[in-house]
Amino acid sequence: MSGIVLSASVRQNLLSLQNTAELLSTTQNRLSTGKKVNTALDNPTNFFTAAALDSRSGDINNLLDGIGNGVQVLQAANTGITSLQKLVDTAKSIANQALQIPVGYSSKSTITTPINPGATSDNLLGASNPVDNTFDGSVVNSKLTVVTAITGATLLSGAANSDSLSTSFAANDTITVNGQSLTFKASGASGANEINIGDTVTVLLGKIDALSGGTGSAVAGGKVTLHTGTASDLKIVSSNTTALAALGLGTSVTATRTPGPTALGGPPALTLSITATNTSSIASNITFGTAAGQVSTLAQLNAALAPNNLQAVLDPTGFLTITTSNDAASSSIGTVGGSAAGAGKLFNGLTATTPVTDYASQTSRANLVAQYNNIIDQITTTSQDASFNGINLLAGDQLKLVFNETGKSTLNIAGTTLTPAGLGLRAMTKNVDFLDNTSANTTLDSLNIASSVLRSQASALGSNLSIVQIRQDFAKNLINVLSTGSSNLTLADTNEEAANSQALSTRQSIAVSALALANTSQQSVLQLLR
Repeated sequence: MSGIVLSASVRQNLLSLQNTAELLSTTQNRLSTGKKVNTALDNPTNFFTAAALDSRSGDINNLLDGIGNGVQVLQAANTGITSLQKLVDTAKSIANQALQIPVGYSSKSTITTPINPGATSDNLLGASNPVDNTFDGSVVNSKLTVVTAITGATLLSGAANSDSLSTSFAANDTITVNGQSLTFKASGASGANEINIGDTVTVLLGKIDALSGGTGSAVAGGKVTLHTGTASDLKIVSSNTTALAALGLGTSVTATRTPGPTALGGPPALTLSITATNTSSIASNITFGTAAGQVSTLAQLNAALAPNNLQAVLDPTGFLTITTSNDAASSSIGTVGGSAAGAGKLFNGLTATTPVTDYASQTSRANLVAQYNNIIDQITTTSQDASFNGINLLAGDQLKLVFNETGKSTLNIAGTTLTPAGLGLRAMTKNVDFLDNTSANTTLDSLNIASSVLRSQASALGSNLSIVQIRQDFAKNLINVLSTGSSNLTLADTNEEAANSQALSTRQSIAVSALALANTSQQSVLQLLR
């Protein structure tokens, strides 16, 4: 074989055919794999760069499952919060029903006291309440034979040496008391408007008191003392002024009643204190009067009592009644104190009555308590069921999401315990809760706070869900970018490679023909030598 010698043309055609076959093989490999860089030998830079891009793309793609699970955890929690909000709204409806049915008591705690005459809702202090006043006559020596002052037994008329007035009243004389006439008779006097001239001073004073409305007019220390009474002022005149003067009363009598203090107005200004009715009340501290900050009308009194869950009414008979409002129907009025409760004052010694249970109303309210407690139970189970893949953000669990292959890009989402206790709610007790409006209003306040908590948590979850979904979309797009970049470095252009394959096939065919021609030419030369 070593003795075979190839001509230059044959050798050249064989080399060309060999190169064409190698190029055709490479092209066909590119067409079959779709890549122009299949090994590091093809293009080391592109090969290793593409491998790094593919590796990162794969790592991020593996994180997508965790991100997707995180989205579902957040959606499960958000679904749970939506259901909890509906349950809280239902509980609010039950509490509002408690406000709309009669309170659980047929009568509430009250204190009642008579108020001064003339008091009205516009003026609790009332008109000035006059008090009895006296008119003192002078000490007179009206007897001729006895050098002493007058006594109750002194006669209105008699002999000069008898125990009688120095100037006697005669028949048909009159004394007018506050416009009402008292006529003197020789004898046989009858009724309130007649008196015998032989009667005593004591009888006369009794007649005067009967006409004036006063009481207790009498003779003491030798002089006559008249009482005005409280109904009207006192005015006395007589047709026999001399006889009137002999009584020591002068020619006429004028005496006015003394204005008395009002029952609530003082002076000094009276105060009223009532300790807090219940835990939601504020103690009452009231000063009666017309100065700034003081109370003189029913409206002002009710404004001062309202923070203590109390209200007052003034009835036509003059009685002031303070009672608990519907908000505190189950409570008793607190301890009454202050100067208005002192000895002899309107509020002295008052003890509040105890509320009287209304069975029908309390039964209705007990049913509402049972319905409310069912809602509380559902809040508990709903918060427990709002989990996905073992993670429950409504039970205080924590969700950690990783967004890149290095583990440095993360999001930690802390859960919140949204049980009834976590929302500030509790189960109610039959025959204790919902018995009055305070209980219902307190419950409504708690439910409103729970709604605020749920709305806040829903907002936080919504924000986190938006972040996670954005990062999920970002990861998907980044994977596409990395894959595209890797492909740009390694993928072959199939149109170009197909054209190259066709051209190489043609080239190979031509090379084979050329080799055959070269070989034929060499054989022809050898044949001539034979």
